[in-house]
Amino acid sequence: MVKYIEETAEFLQQKGFTNPEVGIILGTGLGQLIDELEIIKEVSYNHIPNFPTATVEFHKGKLIYGKLEGKNVIVMQGRFHLYEGYTLQDVTYPVRIMHKLGIKTLLISNASGAVNLDFKKGELMLIDDHINLQGGSPLGFKGVEKLGTRFTDMSAPYDQEINTKIETIASDHNINLHKGVYASVFGPQLETRAEYRYLKIIGADAVGMSTVPEVIVANHLDLKVAAVSVLTDECDPNDLKPINIDEIIAMAAKAEPNMILLFKELIKSLS
Repeated sequence: MVKYIEETAEFLQQKGFTNPEVGIILGTGLGQLIDELEIIKEVSYNHIPNFPTATVEFHKGKLIYGKLEGKNVIVMQGRFHLYEGYTLQDVTYPVRIMHKLGIKTLLISNASGAVNLDFKKGELMLIDDHINLQGGSPLGFKGVEKLGTRFTDMSAPYDQEINTKIETIASDHNINLHKGVYASVFGPQLETRAEYRYLKIIGADAVGMSTVPEVIVANHLDLKVAAVSVLTDECDPNDLKPINIDEIIAMAAKAEPNMILLFKELIKSLS
């Protein structure tokens, strides 16, 4: 993997992806941040050596380099999921590349379902902790110690200083921002009533199919990381309605401007 990482990073550096400070991963239905970006370079995933290729139709599949609030940023417009047939190493490969290129901070967004019924669709949740229910680890491969410590500490996977800044920004702009625990499942099927009850019992406030592998690898690489969930549906096992993907995407788009504001103001505040 070391050879692949060097090859990919060298290709992107030659394309002009130089001295990035912040990496951003955009979740399902969350692409409006690109409109705020001063784009300098962009490359489709399928043109990048050793990169996976996005397969979900509402994921654009581009790596974008530009300026946001005066900082050099790399944005993943489209992410990879286990349910698309990728491995955990595939899913997290872009994080390793962004780190190799020089980022110090990783910001992640996702769309998730509210297990905590005090949270409502269209609201945001700052992830304070997570539960990995994906059945594996992105660090579980031979030679991982060449890229970072094998036994990565996860006592505080989300940077507390950044989370405090995000909470302050939300308060200053009257954004209703919850804080909670995100459970990451394999997917792509949605949960049963019994599974939603289980998730609530074990302490999850929201559930989705991403983010946790990237956060584990970010911690493995000593990156500062923060993640915000856009809550797109309410998962009440006693009143569970059939899922409507179009409605979920529409709800993500409706809530996204507040998430963009949080990320922009945070990036502005980073030294």
